[in-house]
Amino acid sequence: MVTAQLYQCSREVVIQLQITDIRVKKIPTEGKMKAVVSVTFDDAFVVHDIKIIEGQDKLFTAMPSRKTPDNEFKDIAHPINSEMRELLEKSILEKYNEVLDET
Repeated sequence: MVTAQLYQCSREVVIQLQITDIRVKKIPTEGKMKAVVSVTFDDAFVVHDIKIIEGQDKLFTAMPSRKTPDNEFKDIAHPINSEMRELLEKSILEKYNEVLDET
């Protein structure tokens, strides 16, 4: 379980979320996309379709997105600050490596 202090609202209320589950579905075919991930927060909210992509130097995560009428891709859900993005990516990639080690 990973706890993150996400942000402070305008009323100075601190919101904390815990990553309570990460599920990894490996992609068996060759290609840059290695897995699709679902992350659950506080056993109450889940984000599906986070992708693990093989970059030039390292693996990285791509948040779920949809194609706009202008043929651009826009994230559906995403972290709003770099601290949460780093924590989420680190947690996802650690779980992905655990899954790889099990096989």
